[in-house]
Amino acid sequence: MSDTRDALIAAARDAATRAYAPYSGFHVGAALLLKNGDVVTGANVENASYGLTLCAETAAIAKIANEGWIGELTEVAIIGGRPEGDALLGTDPVNPCGRCRQVLNEAAERSKTDILVHCASGDGKTVASYRLSDLLPAAFGPKDLGLID
Repeated sequence: MSDTRDALIAAARDAATRAYAPYSGFHVGAALLLKNGDVVTGANVENASYGLTLCAETAAIAKIANEGWIGELTEVAIIGGRPEGDALLGTDPVNPCGRCRQVLNEAAERSKTDILVHCASGDGKTVASYRLSDLLPAAFGPKDLGLID
């Protein structure tokens, strides 16, 4: 694994420890690498009205948008699983849901890059890496509205 990918997965794992997931018991963390080298994290936040739940990726994107860094995204790591002590259980990589793929696309288009998305299993032993364009082909975004080139 690359040092960057390992560091992002570790940051995502740390974020997952702060997830608020009383309903599913499934903790997800996301770590976003910005062009300046900063890493911004987010964790899922569930709600009794399930439709109001925020995924980890969406929480992290909201953080960078609120700081004015929406066009600075280069790479993402996602990890998830059921917590057991300090560990996350799970052997399959956790992929971003459809909504999160669209939210990531907004930031990727603003960043003018086809970002790398690293999806890790809870135990960290399995990682699948993709280009966002492979996860969300023919995406609709700001370019379709003529807002960016």
